[in-house]
Amino acid sequence: MKIIVCIKQVPGTSEVDMDENGNLIRDPSNSKMNPFDLFALETALQIKHQLSKKKIACEITAISMGPPAAESVLREAIYMGVDSGVLVTDRKFAGSDVWATSYTIAQGIQTIGKHSLIICGKQTTDGDTAQVGAEIAEFLHIPHITNVITVEKVAKDSITVKANLPIEIQTAELAYPCLITVEKDIFTPRLPSYRRKIQHKKIKIPKITYKDLPDKNEYHYGSKGSPTQVVRVFLPVDSVEQEVWKGTEEEQVQKLFDKLVEMKFI
Repeated sequence: MKIIVCIKQVPGTSEVDMDENGNLIRDPSNSKMNPFDLFALETALQIKHQLSKKKIACEITAISMGPPAAESVLREAIYMGVDSGVLVTDRKFAGSDVWATSYTIAQGIQTIGKHSLIICGKQTTDGDTAQVGAEIAEFLHIPHITNVITVEKVAKDSITVKANLPIEIQTAELAYPCLITVEKDIFTPRLPSYRRKIQHKKIKIPKITYKDLPDKNEYHYGSKGSPTQVVRVFLPVDSVEQEVWKGTEEEQVQKLFDKLVEMKFI
């Protein structure tokens, strides 16, 4: 069984600058693995452990799209227990929005080869769209389910999971190949192993560039392939307004009701 985990290097702080094209200026010295991806990695490792009990071989590959500095998160994934890592990187991919990012990663996964299961974190802390996982699945034409909170059963040909939907918990069985995105706390992520760091210190991270992808249309990648553009990025203004109401119980209830109507909550 082949599992692919999608991970990303994100800024280590919310105070980031933008260039003239509206793209994040990423500082490799102040970056980290996307926190939600840690849960995806641990999910893959737990599944591998379950399969090992059934004498089913399993290989985990982490894939990331980003600049050369993003290689560090792939090494971190290997130190956690992943078997290998692949970096999708090229200057042609710069400025990608959600659509172009998803398409590029899907192309990268096709380049890697056959797989059974793709696991993504729920979202990234620098984008917060929670769309990339589902879009990768759509580009690959495979079934998918998001917001997975538990893995119920891992079989040779399918996986059964529970997903947290807005009004209910859904249990679904997906045949391979498929993709799932997992919620945080599905498992407690392990720390990177110092022993594995020493063992894999000199491991090489293969790179997939534009010329390696099946689709060579440059208008499908980067800013050229992005239908959306960032116009402005700003930090939310932290403001708290307080009102103190006096009166009888009935008067205060009426004031609360009127305020909720005014704010269009009811």
